Amino acid sequence: MLSEPTGSVTGAGALLSILRDGQARTRAELVQLTGLARSTVSQRLDALLTHQWIVPATDAISSGGRPATAFAFNQGARVVAAADLGATHARVAVTDLASNVLVERTADLPIDRGPEMTLGWLVDTLKELLVETGGQLCGVGVGLPGPVEHISGRPVNPPIMPGWDGFPVPEWLGSRLGAPVLVDNDVNIMALGEHWAARPEVEHLVFVKIGTGIGCGIISERRLHRGAQGAAGDIGHIRVTSAAEVICRCGNAGCLEAVAGGASIASQLRNAGIHAENSRDVVGLVRAGNTQAVQFIRQAGREIGDVLASIVNFFNPSVIVIGGDIAEAGEHVLAGVREVIYSRSLPLATQHLSIRATELGDRAGVIGAAVMVIEAVLAPEAVDLVVNS
Repeated sequence: MLSEPTGSVTGAGALLSILRDGQARTRAELVQLTGLARSTVSQRLDALLTHQWIVPATDAISSGGRPATAFAFNQGARVVAAADLGATHARVAVTDLASNVLVERTADLPIDRGPEMTLGWLVDTLKELLVETGGQLCGVGVGLPGPVEHISGRPVNPPIMPGWDGFPVPEWLGSRLGAPVLVDNDVNIMALGEHWAARPEVEHLVFVKIGTGIGCGIISERRLHRGAQGAAGDIGHIRVTSAAEVICRCGNAGCLEAVAGGASIASQLRNAGIHAENSRDVVGLVRAGNTQAVQFIRQAGREIGDVLASIVNFFNPSVIVIGGDIAEAGEHVLAGVREVIYSRSLPLATQHLSIRATELGDRAGVIGAAVMVIEAVLAPEAVDLVVNS
């Protein structure tokens, strides 16, 4: 939830930021909050009303005389398209400006079939969903399962995405959907979604996705930390001693993903004579009580916990959230992660540390992709450009 700004308010966008907390306010209350002249507040409210960013609240507020009109943020003013594209499946949604999902769809969609086929399916699907919901599209958010240069929105040497390197995803989608497009790594958008919808009060959070691969998103001081080029959090390719001779999909040997990712666990099960093609098969075996699958999952949790213990000592988060397909295995993977973190990290760093499964589940990515767009579209300077155009 956004806090009320203090100090001077310079435009209509900053006024909207105040109203985004969900509380309706009268002109007089906004004058008191901002220190602006009543005429200035009225002028900016009129601009926001014209563009439907706000609406008069249902109930007028009375202080004994004529009831004063209160104004509230109009979360239905625009719609947002969001897509979470994983290694083997996709989830697509249309949300309002409060990230409430209006309609969604899922599909098995191998990312390795290339950008044009994958994004072509995404365009067709989004157009169908937009017809269902109606509303004015203000932006599109997309998460990809590989490194993304955040400024350009282009994938950079993604290990499991042949043909995607340098592909102009924002431009390709934007020209077909008629709206601005923002692209990020899938784990970053999951971290955004989990923080926004489930834990907005947490200042320092690490979201770990354990799916076909492994990665993490970092929330620092309630903001997503991407690093200089957008590569922060790529823990799946940290070298671990137990995987010294194992070749990873990235071409290096000894990566965490090569021993603890869903694809690796499925491979270990196949080597043991147990049918498992992917992460979902692994989880299915665990839920069915397969002893070997449980052992492999628990050990994967320990391997991941070993890497996270260093991150806990370095970054000192207050919450670690575990998501992705393998997180559906529940306490088995969490137990392995906790076992190593609490034994290997400094007591001061772990005394209030919470390690939990995601609350949003498979929806974390599409919620986060929507949030990425919402925060850009409703930034005060962006709103000012719209109302002043």
